[in-house]
Amino acid sequence: MITVFSALDALPAGCDALFAAAGRSFYCTRDWFSVSIAHALPAGTAPCLALYAEAGQPLALFPLQMEAGQMEGGKSLKSLTNPYTCLYQPLFHPAADAAAIRRAGQAFGRFCRGWSTTRLDGLDADLAGLPPLLTGMRDAGLLLERFDHFGNWHEAVTGWSWRDYLDARPGALRETIRRKLRRAERDADTVFELIATPDRIEAGIAAYDHVYAQSWKVPEPFPRFNPELMRLAAAQGALRLGVLRHQGRPVAVQYWIVWQGHAAVLKLAHDETDKAASPGTVLTALIIRHLLDEEHVRELDFGRGDDPYKRLWVGQRRQRIGVVLINPRRIGGLRYLGRLLLGRGRRFLRRLPHLVSALPKRPDLTGKTVQFLGGNPEPA
Repeated sequence: MITVFSALDALPAGCDALFAAAGRSFYCTRDWFSVSIAHALPAGTAPCLALYAEAGQPLALFPLQMEAGQMEGGKSLKSLTNPYTCLYQPLFHPAADAAAIRRAGQAFGRFCRGWSTTRLDGLDADLAGLPPLLTGMRDAGLLLERFDHFGNWHEAVTGWSWRDYLDARPGALRETIRRKLRRAERDADTVFELIATPDRIEAGIAAYDHVYAQSWKVPEPFPRFNPELMRLAAAQGALRLGVLRHQGRPVAVQYWIVWQGHAAVLKLAHDETDKAASPGTVLTALIIRHLLDEEHVRELDFGRGDDPYKRLWVGQRRQRIGVVLINPRRIGGLRYLGRLLLGRGRRFLRRLPHLVSALPKRPDLTGKTVQFLGGNPEPA
């Protein structure tokens, strides 16, 4: 059965194994969910930690969020994700096989029948436990809509040096990096700082806030999330906050999370008044050079979204998907299903002229002799 908890600290001790098994991804750690709950929940929303156990042993945890006060029969339920989440997944016990995950999906599906829809975002399309999990949800009587959520650009760099990485980049970017780096390193007024420890974090956050305010970036929907995540990541040894200064003034910032050999950039910005010097390009190159030559990371990750610049810095793309669980036994679920079917019908009608034009042309039989085989062609 599913038991719901409203706080991470309230979870039973057996859940430690679930977090440890999923801890290869920083986005599945207690720390990530802790900061998300404290600083990235929309107003009127509360955490809903749905735990599935068998014989008292925690087997699967579904970190969720819901409208406060809507535990029973609320409008919707969704994954505990936010605009910064690059990967989400239910947390499974390391001993859970496909059959156990399917049972967890069945229990979770029955739990979700209390809502019209449940939306899970940021899933890995290749997650090993996803097929049995979704099968279990269908067993519970839910309808599933799977959709493409966002692209994630990354590159495996195990054993690579900075030179190897640079040689693998497109020619135009490679030459830009070499030229801009050479110029920056010759300029005594340009200083690169990499902050990774708590004793320097406050000055780093101040520089980050200053550059962000001078950049092209729109205001953050959750302004406290990034500073608090930086503080927590610094305490865990996972933060790499890069600051590029010119004449003592910060002109570019970006912060990375390095976890289990995986280096992901979460935010980057530069001062628009210094755009001509390409401070963002210089800072990205300096951080990646450090990550490869000093820390020997195995993967570079440019986060969520298909921004054109990302495919220059890393060359592989993977799809993150979403799944909406639809409860057809509720009016809200039927309405959602109706909108979904209507949208598909409209898309089909828009494509219909193209489909018709692509059909093989009917042969022109004018003036040709037609031979009928195997029967009398005349009406009886």
